[in-house]
Amino acid sequence: MSNFSNLVDLVRDRAESQPDQLAYRFLADGETESGTLTYQQLHQQAQQIASHLQSFLSPGDRVLVVYPYSAGLEFIAAFFGCLYAGVIAVTDNPPVSTQAIPKLQTRLESSQCRAILSTEALIQHLQTQFPVETLYATSLPWVATDRLFSQNLATQWKEPQINGDTIAFFQYTSGSTGTPKGVIVTHQNVLHNSAIIYNAFGHHNNSQGLIWLPLFHDMGLIGGVIQPLYGGFPVTLMSPISLVQKPFRWLEAVSQYQATTSGGPNFAYDLVCRSATPEKLEKLDLSSWDVAFSGAEPVRSDTLKRFAEIFGACGFKPEAFYPCYGMAETTLFISGGNKHQTPNVLWVDAAALEQNQVRAGEPRPYPSTRSLVSCGFPWLGDEVIIVDPEQLTRRGEDQVGEILVSGRGVGLGYWDKPEDTETTFKVYVDGQGPYLRTGDLGFLHDGELYITGRIKDLMILWGRNRYPQEIEATLDSCHPAIRQGHSAAFSIETEMGEQLMIASEIERRYLRNLNVEEVVNAIRQAVAEQNTVDVFGIVLLKTTTIPKTTSGKIQRRTCRTKFLEGSLDIIGQWQLNTEPSQLSELANRA
Repeated sequence: MSNFSNLVDLVRDRAESQPDQLAYRFLADGETESGTLTYQQLHQQAQQIASHLQSFLSPGDRVLVVYPYSAGLEFIAAFFGCLYAGVIAVTDNPPVSTQAIPKLQTRLESSQCRAILSTEALIQHLQTQFPVETLYATSLPWVATDRLFSQNLATQWKEPQINGDTIAFFQYTSGSTGTPKGVIVTHQNVLHNSAIIYNAFGHHNNSQGLIWLPLFHDMGLIGGVIQPLYGGFPVTLMSPISLVQKPFRWLEAVSQYQATTSGGPNFAYDLVCRSATPEKLEKLDLSSWDVAFSGAEPVRSDTLKRFAEIFGACGFKPEAFYPCYGMAETTLFISGGNKHQTPNVLWVDAAALEQNQVRAGEPRPYPSTRSLVSCGFPWLGDEVIIVDPEQLTRRGEDQVGEILVSGRGVGLGYWDKPEDTETTFKVYVDGQGPYLRTGDLGFLHDGELYITGRIKDLMILWGRNRYPQEIEATLDSCHPAIRQGHSAAFSIETEMGEQLMIASEIERRYLRNLNVEEVVNAIRQAVAEQNTVDVFGIVLLKTTTIPKTTSGKIQRRTCRTKFLEGSLDIIGQWQLNTEPSQLSELANRA
């Protein structure tokens, strides 16, 4: 669809051919329109910011772009301002507590930023939060972009010398299984991935986007900011805080603006299902929604089914669901299915899956079978293969292994990490490549990709492979005090070998009079019955304290580390000693 070699040319073309067309609408509180940007306004604001940056920076310098969630339009202008200046944007989420400041400092140092872009208010706040001895940040130029627009700088802008191979920005990994790393993303990476999304989602000039995802992260940035620009259609943006405060704002906005494309991780669909009431449903019209994408975490078939059942009366169509798979290292999109087809759900034998084999069959009661949702197939010449994680030899269809990817959307590597880049981005299989190692486990069935878990999260308990997300799904429904979607299953090494640990957040209303013994017993019994695994230890955590990435993924490895360090915010705990195991008790009762 696009013949552009870089994103700057794309924006300029939109500004020239569609100057007054709405590009972005922002709902600061998730309900009320707080501002808009046309293509012409975006072009002019990007020029203003770029002109200022060009006055003291050199091409290729890194610039931190960090804005409050309520300043979505300002973020967009600053991001493109960096591209217009020929400097590399480094996006980050706004720190909401003093504990988040060290993470921001780490990103500044690891990317060797030369300046910081933000709003005047956030800059004043951040400058007071950095410790005096943190010279790296305090010595950098802090640019309040909202003060630049009153100056006549656009005419001083010099068009940068950039092409498809020029680095556009660093996209940091979520850190779900380790320390976040900056993926080097070029203009060509973005344009290729945008073309894939445009084709896979069936976008057109009359599409309407509705995105609540964080704009600094890959799904919000590529899917919510760049994809609508690439497709030439408007998008309505919300702060992710709006969803957390009132989840139903998401669907109300889809209904109000008759969005055709919107979505998010599996947990978001769960959230709105739990908050649905007959009164709220009466006011919704979801008939326009034809791409309800789901990604960033495992897609659960029961969530899709429940959502379709609840919101079918509002015009939502089950075939609108679009499970997809992607990651920061590939710009965003890796695979997805055919639009307007109900997602394929494959029922497999759970015992065979634990031996890395796939034995498809008919649905049977859990836990003898497991349902997996297809994430489709690669597009536009990209390739996905399955290999043995240790030998790096190809595996056949219906064999579980590590997912490897090749294509023009794969980034150049990790910034300033040559060894990690070599081992992750430059893998060859049977003399072919290079391939990207995703670190994810999955298999191909009838040409479609199914995700089974992460290599680093995989546990071997009682001589069998165990996926933590299976156990975590059990925890969501075993006791009302456990906060759904906020549990981590991980293993620790003991004298008895590898053992299962559970960390679960407690709902706020249960904190005051929590019956620890009752919750522990419920967890142990549910895990034993549904997963045939004994729990070695359980820690119950204060609300909102379990380690998570900025995109909402549970950080199991970080949780494990904090547990071993004794730094989790624990309000109740239990550990197996000499008492009979829950499995033994179940066997005796049987």
